Amino acid sequence: MTETLEIVTFRLRPGTEAGFVANNGIVTDWLARQPGFLARHLGKREDGTWVDVVRWQSLDQAQAAADRIMAEIGDSEAMQAIEPATVAMSHAEVALSR
Repeated sequence: MTETLEIVTFRLRPGTEAGFVANNGIVTDWLARQPGFLARHLGKREDGTWVDVVRWQSLDQAQAAADRIMAEIGDSEAMQAIEPATVAMSHAEVALSR
């Protein structure tokens, strides 16, 4: 198994930023229950774009979670705050980790 980083960038819908981080507990809790989940880091760039980096034990586990997340918690405030047209997801093998 090769550890994998899932990198998701997105923008929020207007008027949803105030509670976005506080509402993200449901996403973190959901991720923590998924097979292969290792860690999550959520950050905001200076240009207003958000970056969500999730570390998984394998690419297959990352993709399996991505296939289910909207069906299981897509109606949550945190997920509804994201502007769908701005979402970009990519994956990278972990080459170095400390």
